[in-house]
Amino acid sequence: MSGITYKDSGVDVEAGNESVRRIKKHVQSTFNKSVLTGIGTFGALYDLGDIVKKYKHPVLVQSIDGVGTKLMIANAMGVHTTIGIDMVAHSCNDILCQGAKPITFLDYIATEKVRPEHIEDILKGIAEGCREADVPVIGGEIAELPGIYVSGEYDLAGSVTGVVEKEKIIIGDKIKKGDVLIGIASSGLHTNGYSLARKVLFTHKSYTVKTHINEIGETLGEALLKPHRNYSKVIHSLMDGSKIEIKGIAHITGGGFIDNIPRILSNNCTAVIKKGSWEILPIFKIIQREGNVPDEDIFKTLNMGIGLVIVVSGKDVEYAITHLNKNGFKSWEIGGIEEGAKKVRLT
Repeated sequence: MSGITYKDSGVDVEAGNESVRRIKKHVQSTFNKSVLTGIGTFGALYDLGDIVKKYKHPVLVQSIDGVGTKLMIANAMGVHTTIGIDMVAHSCNDILCQGAKPITFLDYIATEKVRPEHIEDILKGIAEGCREADVPVIGGEIAELPGIYVSGEYDLAGSVTGVVEKEKIIIGDKIKKGDVLIGIASSGLHTNGYSLARKVLFTHKSYTVKTHINEIGETLGEALLKPHRNYSKVIHSLMDGSKIEIKGIAHITGGGFIDNIPRILSNNCTAVIKKGSWEILPIFKIIQREGNVPDEDIFKTLNMGIGLVIVVSGKDVEYAITHLNKNGFKSWEIGGIEEGAKKVRLT
């Protein structure tokens, strides 16, 4: 009887090594002069020298997240080059809510079986997202976990570290009655609400990712796989000129409008959202119509075409919307702040 090897147990070390060889050029394409280590070290080194010079009192802001069941759409489509863009954008947007700029990114890929070409496709997306955000991928992990994941399935997680000047941290404490909510367009579902979308479209209606919908002008798979938008650069370009003050930023992710906006409000503030004040993308209308989804549920689950909400004074609304639109981020005045309980009210 021959001996049992690690490969016999379901873990192919050589496939892992080949994956690392394949992704090296993609990861290195995100590096800047502050990255001191390449791929393969036990820990990643990042030089904080420039940050110390530029910031009077730098504060680190960190976040970690995944992309949820959007991975199932990527698998059904056989397209894995965009899911990494989603993960990077989601992470950068989360720390943007405190006013932070991203400085480093780490990724974790777990799968039942490592396929080097599959890993390379995922890292292409992560690298593209990081280049767009000007943030380096300084490290990561590829885990082959037979017995935990079913055949063909995988999961992603990303961790971002950002930095913000202490006196410029945004926590919503300056929001008051009379302030205005500006909504910035999303590209689609982004990375949240896919369980509802799949239930309505695939289980209830028996559509597939290949079903072409005239109303959206493409297949459901194409519409559902559109990458999450990264708002970091355009919001920082709006803030860096110091012409206006952004009092609060809410990333409209899981929990939709109803759960996310109150996270930035003071205890005596109510956010009043005016339905119909922005363009709702056709994919959201289809999900709501085909599933007969109640308003109170869909606005608590999906972003409904608004990926980010910022709060500004009334005098700054015109400048902010003009700047955002000019830079390719369609925006609308979608509501305002009133006195009341810390919640969202749809009108």
